[in-house]
Amino acid sequence: MINGAHVILYSRDAEADRAFLRDMLGGKSVDAGGGWLILQLPPAEVAVHPTDADQKHELYFMCDDVDATVAELKEKGVEFTAPVSEQRWGRLTAFRLPGGGEVGLYEPLHPTAYDLQR
Repeated sequence: MINGAHVILYSRDAEADRAFLRDMLGGKSVDAGGGWLILQLPPAEVAVHPTDADQKHELYFMCDDVDATVAELKEKGVEFTAPVSEQRWGRLTAFRLPGGGEVGLYEPLHPTAYDLQR
């Protein structure tokens, strides 16, 4: 039986990105050896979208109030790369990781699988 999922982010500065995510997500992690942190994520869900283009994978962190979360993260020095946009399915923005990568942040306006765990 599947009991979890493991997300991999590739980074030009993995150590900085690990520390950033550790600090942003509340610090829970395990050392897999040699300082290689594996970080605990909040509850998650997966969606599969159809495409005729190149297949790619995306990571979005979800929140209950995107404006409050953006303000909180900006106070911690997080750089946002897009203004909050209103989508049919949610309120969306993105922020930069120290290694140069970008991840999304959104406030869903649709039912979520996360709601099943609450």
